[in-house]
Amino acid sequence: MRSLLYIVIMVIVTGCSYSSSHPVVLDEAERLMQSDPSAAMSRLNSIDVSEFRDSATMARWALLYSEAMVINRLSAPTDTIINIAVDYYNRHNQTDEHKKASRLKALIQSTGGSDALATALYLQKEKEFLLYKERAKREMQLIIGLVILLFATMTIVWMRQRIRLQSARNDALMSEASGLKIQIDANRDDIGRLESKLHGLLESRFTLIDSLCQTYYESQGTKTERKAIIDKVKAEIESVRTDSFPDMEQAVNDCRDNLLIKVREYYPAIKPEDYQLLVYLASGLSTRTASLLLGESVDVIYKRKSRLKARLKENAASGCPDIMPVF
Repeated sequence: MRSLLYIVIMVIVTGCSYSSSHPVVLDEAERLMQSDPSAAMSRLNSIDVSEFRDSATMARWALLYSEAMVINRLSAPTDTIINIAVDYYNRHNQTDEHKKASRLKALIQSTGGSDALATALYLQKEKEFLLYKERAKREMQLIIGLVILLFATMTIVWMRQRIRLQSARNDALMSEASGLKIQIDANRDDIGRLESKLHGLLESRFTLIDSLCQTYYESQGTKTERKAIIDKVKAEIESVRTDSFPDMEQAVNDCRDNLLIKVREYYPAIKPEDYQLLVYLASGLSTRTASLLLGESVDVIYKRKSRLKARLKENAASGCPDIMPVF
């Protein structure tokens, strides 16, 4: 694209350099027109009009050339050259120049006689004018082609930029979709684990009920009925206190976003008995149930619960703010 711009600039600069010397010659011919019309005619004939780069310079030359022929009393074999000036000044609404050109057109074929050399030079200028028109046509086609090529190049660059941007967006969307898929898979795994944990808790809950019912059925109507049930309940309480404690910890972490792991991290100096009480409270057990599992009175559990809450509350903002809803 940059090379194409250089080509356009070179074409413009070259065109300007070709026509830069012609206005000087035309000015000199116009200055000599009245004092030395023959020299003016010679200056105008010395110009190769096929090298003109614009129609304004061509129209001025045609007007001066026709004026020089009239002043030198030479007749033109055709009106081709004067028509250049007439047509140009008419199209551009230059009234004074158009009137002068029209007057010269009427005089150029009726004034003076024919001269073989002047006629030959006139016809030569006509040929040069035809070459100028042909070259101007080719240059216009070249400029149009360059403009089309420039536009096409800019369009291609713009389309490639859009494709790159769209590709970057697609990559970002694919990356985001991949991240979402990974997150969904991880959430699905978490949900699966929670479902398994809930099913296990449900089964264990009804297993306990089933065991108590079996004990009641077997001891029903006997003297040992109450004692058997009490012994069974005590055995289940002891099982929760010892064997089921790790399961309770895992259930709390699963359902409360790893709450107990955070407690271990932010409060490493927490006492084992306070940690055990915290696990029971986070599991949703009542104070009475906690007192049975810990083997202490309800009043003691209330006091321990209050002291533990006060200690954790002091560092809740900077530590683990999710701990307070447990109380």
